[in-house]
Amino acid sequence: MTAVNLDLAELIRELEARGYKTFGPRIRDGAIVHDRIESADDLPVGWTDEQAGGHYRLVARNDPARFGYAVGPQSWKELLHPARSKVWEMRRDADGAVQVEMTTHETVKRAFVGVRPCELAAISRQDHVLLDGRHPDPAYAANRADVMLIAVNCGDPAATCFCTSMGTGPAARAGYDVLITELVDGHEARYLAEPGSDAGEEFLDALTTEPATEQDRSAARDVIEAAAERITKRLETDGVRDVLFDRLDSPRWEAIGERCLTCGNCTLVCPTCFCTDLVDVGDLSGTTTERWRLWDTCFSLEFSHLGPGPHRASPAARYRQWMTHKLAGWLDQFGESGCVGCGRCITWCPVGIDITDEAAAFREEVMA
Repeated sequence: MTAVNLDLAELIRELEARGYKTFGPRIRDGAIVHDRIESADDLPVGWTDEQAGGHYRLVARNDPARFGYAVGPQSWKELLHPARSKVWEMRRDADGAVQVEMTTHETVKRAFVGVRPCELAAISRQDHVLLDGRHPDPAYAANRADVMLIAVNCGDPAATCFCTSMGTGPAARAGYDVLITELVDGHEARYLAEPGSDAGEEFLDALTTEPATEQDRSAARDVIEAAAERITKRLETDGVRDVLFDRLDSPRWEAIGERCLTCGNCTLVCPTCFCTDLVDVGDLSGTTTERWRLWDTCFSLEFSHLGPGPHRASPAARYRQWMTHKLAGWLDQFGESGCVGCGRCITWCPVGIDITDEAAAFREEVMA
């Protein structure tokens, strides 16, 4: 099936009619986040985001674009690999017998609308980590099992985006069921769609669509080209693994550590970070205990606690762990980079530490 023009409102209605719980971008608490949507009216019509190091703000547009923004503080990891999930519950009966009930993970039909190309890449990396190993994660597998991905090409990148360096955008190449390009012309927004899977093609066939003209396809290419030209931030990936491993003892890590607050914001907003901790919680009666899995961050002192204490006690050591794993260790561990160039870690760092600037500085040290 070739590209078609579709009615976005009908697309969402059809998803709901087919029993999908539909999630997409919505405005909440001054940000564009992923939340439940039931109609096209729930989308952030006429809004964009202004981003820089340590800066995020919503700004009104002068057109009816629904996807005229880059990315918000949440990634789709929030739904696929939740920050908090119960592993099991243990109960002690009146006669002293102990019963353990493992949490069962039910699959729910869900549709994600507005998935950016960089986020498709992030989901693919999470799939690799949590599904493709010898011990697939059952919670993630259930959450991922019946998801329809409605991707939207990026037409409005932020100043912190560097997906072109990572090969993940602004155009989506794979991993979606349906790919949409939003075409905004004055006071009108149109939607060009094409399938990326058999399920996506069958879904589009059920909608009222019109064949795309060559002018439509040309306009869609212009959106991608214009977005790519606006992305000026760069991260040189060639040899970055060797650069970082060569500079493990660089004094620059201490300089970064003097700025870093070790708040963990970069790991919380990162769409690929996957580390978790297990916490046992008992009730006051002493008869019930629950084990919960929570997101963890390598910026926490307890993350590296071994024997008498943490072996990465300084902010410099913790930032070095995060950055070298993301850009270097991932390549050894998983065969691909842990960074997709979404720029969230730059935007949501309270002091604006920029991973691209730091990578360039270490490269300059090696060259010198």
